[in-house]
Amino acid sequence: MYIYFFSESEKLVIFLTFKLHNTTNMKFLIPFLLIVFVTSMLSAQKSVPDVDVQDLEGKRVNLKEYTNQGHFTILSFWATWCKPCKTELDAIYEIYPDWQDEFGVELVAVSIDDSRTSRKVIPMVEQKNWPYTILTDSNQNVQRALNFRSIPQTFLVNKEGQIIYSHNGYTPGAEYELEDKMRAAMME
Repeated sequence: MYIYFFSESEKLVIFLTFKLHNTTNMKFLIPFLLIVFVTSMLSAQKSVPDVDVQDLEGKRVNLKEYTNQGHFTILSFWATWCKPCKTELDAIYEIYPDWQDEFGVELVAVSIDDSRTSRKVIPMVEQKNWPYTILTDSNQNVQRALNFRSIPQTFLVNKEGQIIYSHNGYTPGAEYELEDKMRAAMME
């Protein structure tokens, strides 16, 4: 049931563990697979998945196109019913022009509102006057691909399209931690 939330390498480890549990070499195989799995998870930076979403006009666009532009991109996953999501996007709104000047960053806010609540996205964006690129993912395809379960979920993507930072939830001041991460990444 929850297999959708596992990456392909995690699925392989689970499959092999269940399939090979009766073999005599299992005591050697499990530690080997575990080492391979952990090493691959620690060494690989995650890139933005090649997943289609929709813009506010209903046109299908690929999320990767928004993150391979040679500048920092913030991907913020939110919904109209999520108060912490709106609070975070409002807090960023106050300092976003400064971020654009200093870091050349673009914020892409991806709504995960489903078909019942998606009609509220455009009125809310217009009311809030958010200057962000707004996309919708009503089937939560990106959420599954990036393996997160709750929102707000924010990712910082570097100039090469690699996710270099993520956080879940919102507490006041979290936007300054995001700013610090951009500043540190510029120094590298």
